[in-house]
Amino acid sequence: MADQLRYDYLGCNGHPSIQTPNIDALAARGVNFKNAFCQSAVCGPSRMSFYTGRYVFTHGGTWNNIPIRVDEHTMGDFLRPLGYRVGLVGKTHFQRDLEGMKKLGISPESDLGVLISESGFEPWERDDGLHPDQSVSPDLAYNMYLREMGYEGENPWHSVANSALGDHGELLTGWAMRNVDRPARVDKAHSETAYMTDRAIEVIKT
Repeated sequence: MADQLRYDYLGCNGHPSIQTPNIDALAARGVNFKNAFCQSAVCGPSRMSFYTGRYVFTHGGTWNNIPIRVDEHTMGDFLRPLGYRVGLVGKTHFQRDLEGMKKLGISPESDLGVLISESGFEPWERDDGLHPDQSVSPDLAYNMYLREMGYEGENPWHSVANSALGDHGELLTGWAMRNVDRPARVDKAHSETAYMTDRAIEVIKT
């Protein structure tokens, strides 16, 4: 699932110059919903609507960090009984309904609890993509990977993968549009996108 992808920025939807061959191929082999509408301008609720096929006010996840109700079924819940193995790699921003699980006597560590906690998918490598220095996990797998690739620092996700260098060698945030013309400090092959793509391919091949 791509984040913040405009409908009209796809070749299959008629964009005159942007090339999206892989998405175009998926559209040609599947279904291109041309009259579907995003259910929320906020990323978390929008994803939960995509996962459940329901309106925001129905599934209950009305804002980021607000969980959908514990009894909501997601794509993973519908696909597993059909024989599909469904894995979660990358960003989701899904929040588990711990209060609802407690009321139903479901332990978060149980097999069912783990599935509910990961939006109905088998967890492989979840990375919700926000790791500022003050809250970064020491176990962040992407940081471990960057260090293995030779990038130094306590949090290379921030200092390398999401930063640029200024004219005088100062560190600039990659989150500000004023720095968008600056080259990335991480090699393309080691970027977060490439890393998560490789992880997803590993899951598919497993």
